[in-house]
Amino acid sequence: MDLTTGLGLLAGAAVVVSLILMGGDLRTFYDVHAVIVIFGGSFAATLIRFPLQSILHGVPLGLKYAFTMRRMTQRDLVDELASLADVARKQGPLGLEKVEIDDPFLAKGVRYVADGYDANFIRETLTRDRETFLTHLDEGQKIYRAIGDCAPAFGMVGTLIGMVQMFANMTDPSKLGPFMAIALLATLYGAVVANILCLPIADKLHGKLADEEVNRTLIIDGVLMLREAKSPQIVREMLLAYLPEAGQEKAEAVPA
Repeated sequence: MDLTTGLGLLAGAAVVVSLILMGGDLRTFYDVHAVIVIFGGSFAATLIRFPLQSILHGVPLGLKYAFTMRRMTQRDLVDELASLADVARKQGPLGLEKVEIDDPFLAKGVRYVADGYDANFIRETLTRDRETFLTHLDEGQKIYRAIGDCAPAFGMVGTLIGMVQMFANMTDPSKLGPFMAIALLATLYGAVVANILCLPIADKLHGKLADEEVNRTLIIDGVLMLREAKSPQIVREMLLAYLPEAGQEKAEAVPA
């Protein structure tokens, strides 16, 4: 699990709730009209911006990857592929069937090698899987960013509606408070939804999208080298280019 995402959301919620409780109670800051404006308006705008299929794919996948960590780092992948190359060289491709692999994408590629598929089939299939996954993850980050962009705007819409209703009922003082609450709480809800929830998740997904693109490209290249029966040392040296410079130096210091 990606603890930073959970801790960040908890910290943001704690700050907002603490400030509320210091000057009143939570019930004061709840208004059903503001909830409808923010969440209903954001949902409607998202439906207009994106196809339903993209929303159904992108939102759950984005939420999942915002809260999960990758099982293997790039350095782990290099070490794992070098180890698999050693197995393939000593025991042949069939020896790879006995190796347990945590990463599902890498496991799929190794299974193709063990089953004897040609290099073109492996490259095309894994590349297609990578692009499909990255497309869905990109859709997720775009959707969360879109919600983060429109939530403050709908907060302003709620504020304007509340202000109009308030000025239209200036002769009735009993209605001024509720309408002012709608005006202010809509802006508050929009700011909180955008800046504590949606935009941070979108930025997190953007970073993970870049990482996954590098990791899965590394895996494809490594699997193809397994198919070509490259030596473990060659596999390690060629895949080190995917690591940051500091990671390359550490990996080179470790004997193959």
